[in-house]
Amino acid sequence: MTISILGGTIRDERTMKAILGMGILKLAQIGEAMERHWRKHLEGREGRERAYGGGRKGKMPTGIEKAAFILFYLKVYPTFDVLSHVSGINRGECCRWVHKLLPILEKVLGEKLALPGRKIRTVEEFERAFPQAVEVCFDGMERPRQRPKKKSSDRKHYSGKKKRHTQKAIVGTQGRRICYLGPSKRGARHDKRLLDQRHILPCIPASVNIYCDSAFLGVKHPGVCLPHKASKRRPLTDEQRGWNKLLASERVVVEHAIGGMKRLNSVAGIYRNRRANTHDRFNLLAAGIWNFFIA
Repeated sequence: MTISILGGTIRDERTMKAILGMGILKLAQIGEAMERHWRKHLEGREGRERAYGGGRKGKMPTGIEKAAFILFYLKVYPTFDVLSHVSGINRGECCRWVHKLLPILEKVLGEKLALPGRKIRTVEEFERAFPQAVEVCFDGMERPRQRPKKKSSDRKHYSGKKKRHTQKAIVGTQGRRICYLGPSKRGARHDKRLLDQRHILPCIPASVNIYCDSAFLGVKHPGVCLPHKASKRRPLTDEQRGWNKLLASERVVVEHAIGGMKRLNSVAGIYRNRRANTHDRFNLLAAGIWNFFIA
C-alpha cells in the first residue's frame, strides 16, 4: 500500500512509523476524524458565508493530509523553514497551520479515548483514569528546554541531570498505557514534591500497589513500593537487592511509556516554541499518540 503525503510517496509501514510515529491504518483513522472536526470548526466560525468546500483547494485538502502534516511536525519537530521546504507551504503559513491543527488533533485523540487524565481529585476520578487498577506506576519525566537568560529563571529550570535546563511532569501508567499526566513545571522541582502538590495519593485506594523509584522516598500510602537505598556504612543485603530487582522489573513499564512519548522529537528535543503552554500540549499529544499507537 502506498500513500502520497507531504510532497512524496511512502510505500511501507516502517517508513510511515519513522516519519509520522504511526502506521497507515492508524493514520487513516486520525485523518477521517480530523476531517470531521475541521469541517465542524469551519462551519462554526462567525461570519462564514460560503458552504464548506467552496473556494480554491489548498495544499492540504483532505483530513489525512492535515493529519500527516501535524504528525510529521510533532515526530520530527523541524523548524518552520524545513517544514516549508518539505510541505511546499509558505513558512509563515506553516506556523499558522501548526497552531490551527494542534487543538484539532487534541480533540481527535480525546474522541478516541487516548488522552490521559490531567486532574485526579476524588476516588471516582482515579477509577476513571485507571479502570480496575491493581497496580500503577509513577515517575517524573523531563524534557530539555532552552536556557533562560535571566539568572533567577536559570536556577529554577536547571535540573542537574546532564547539566540541562528542563521542564518536568509526573507520569502515571497502568501497564504500558499512560493514564495520568501532570502539568509541566520547572526542572529543579523534586519528583515527590510534584506528586504531593497534585494530591493524587489520597484518592488511590489502599488495595492498589504503587510502584515508584527512589525519587519518591517519603511518600505515604499503604500500597507504595519503594526501593532500598544503600549507604556507606549500610550496604544492601542480598534480600534487599532481590527486592530492588523485582521492583525494577515491575516499574520498567513506566520507563517504556515515557520512551514511547519521546519517540516524538517535539518532546525529546529542546523545546523552542514561544507560545505559552505549548510545551504542555506537546506532552499531552505525545501521551495520546502513544496510547493510540499501542491500543
